[in-house]
Amino acid sequence: MSTEHLNNGPGGLPVHQDVAFEERDVRVSIILKFLVWMAVVIILSFGFSLVFYRGLLHYWNSEYMPPPPSRAEAGSMMPPEPRMQGMPGHFNDPQLDMREKVQEDTAANESMSWVDQKAGIAKIPVSDAMKMIAEKGFSAGNVPVEKKQAEPK
Repeated sequence: MSTEHLNNGPGGLPVHQDVAFEERDVRVSIILKFLVWMAVVIILSFGFSLVFYRGLLHYWNSEYMPPPPSRAEAGSMMPPEPRMQGMPGHFNDPQLDMREKVQEDTAANESMSWVDQKAGIAKIPVSDAMKMIAEKGFSAGNVPVEKKQAEPK
């Protein structure tokens, strides 16, 4: 803060010897014109965007079929079948379904039955088949292998 006393001019405004104000430094009319034109451009761009949007909306509605009515209007709040397990409206327990599937697969892998009795083809448990393959080895059966003979040149 300065200890010098300010010289007060007319109207009580401070007057400094080094500072002067000229009215022509800032022209308010140019700033006001700029603001007015900016407002006009903003309003016109909004109007153009609104017309463009309504045109596209009209085009979309005239060219494409409307979507089917929502489930709420149809009276059913559930999605159509098939529904994902564990979701609302699906009354089966996914964990129970998985346990039952594993039991069925295990029972199928451990059962013995004839596939073709006349041909001598049987289904045996996987563990027994693995033991047999480990002991005897895997044979491809009677599949003939065609050999290409080298052609003489």
